Amino acid sequence: MNIRQMMEEREREFLQKYAAFSAEAVRDRKEPLCEIRTEYQRDRDRILHSKAFRRMKDKTQVFLAATGDHYRNRLTHTLEVSQAARTIAKALSLNEELTEAIGLGHDLGHTPFGHTGEAALDAALKQIDPGLSFKHYLQSVRVVEYLEKNGKGLNLTAAVRDGIKNHGTAGRPITLEGQIVRLCDKIAYINHDIDDAIRAGVLSESDLPAIYTDTLGHTVRERLNTLISDTIYNSQGKPQIFQSGEVAEAMSGLRQFMFDHVYHHPVVKQEEEKAQNMLTSLFFWYMEHPEELPQITLETCSQIASETCSKAAPEALLEEDPDEVSRAQVVCDYIAGMTDHYAIARFEELFVPKGWRSR
Repeated sequence: MNIRQMMEEREREFLQKYAAFSAEAVRDRKEPLCEIRTEYQRDRDRILHSKAFRRMKDKTQVFLAATGDHYRNRLTHTLEVSQAARTIAKALSLNEELTEAIGLGHDLGHTPFGHTGEAALDAALKQIDPGLSFKHYLQSVRVVEYLEKNGKGLNLTAAVRDGIKNHGTAGRPITLEGQIVRLCDKIAYINHDIDDAIRAGVLSESDLPAIYTDTLGHTVRERLNTLISDTIYNSQGKPQIFQSGEVAEAMSGLRQFMFDHVYHHPVVKQEEEKAQNMLTSLFFWYMEHPEELPQITLETCSQIASETCSKAAPEALLEEDPDEVSRAQVVCDYIAGMTDHYAIARFEELFVPKGWRSR
């Protein structure tokens, strides 16, 4: 019996009956099993070493182009989600490695400038075809299935991909581990966005409605402890992840408060129109100049399955009359993968006049 098999046996012995067991993990493309790591450990490692994961350190969470060193970015948000989710999974005797893999991968497809960029690409795609849309959770699945490793994807297990796809508000993950990540995504962003908003001077702790903080707590630490503990105590031995009614109502109310007073605050919104205009300009410029896409992007497209890019060959994108939807998808993939800084630099290179220099 090798180390992996020993760990799979340990899961059978110690995890609860509703856990997702590593020995039952399924991949679309079968691979030889690792002698040391379980399948969900391998998924976690693949995500951690992906290029998309590294790029999240330079992608906005809420505050666009924040100048301070302590504002959250998409990567620190991801780490906070993963940490909170593992705490709950461990306490409930669920699969920590699956939980961590979903948590680390859930935002891989997010655009530069956060939800502002997501809205810009969604609107741009709809101008090409009203039936098209951009959702960051679906783009995260595209990243792991197709875009990483030059079109080969990461070949993650079905449970990890399901958790990534369904981490949004309307999602319904099939595993309890995926349900934990879905909840912890909200727990994390509500609380760290409060912390960042206080740092930015957008609000103070005393501005938060007492009807919610009296239930959840009066500091970020207290609120995190309440939300995580409440989930653990209300989910023990159950086939679904639950919160108590009082805590769930208070969290929902605080989330709505953040939308009303922070996410739409003038300080937060003041740069959003610029960011949207910038990404929209980049999108339509590349639609008109696909030959300017990096060669690696064109080569990656040629590897993607025909159902996601109907004209997959690189030369097809350069034809005078190519499939516009296929081109739009490739351009969207490229821009969604940009960091904030790279998008700004590319925009300046293409659209900002440069001073004349004599030779």
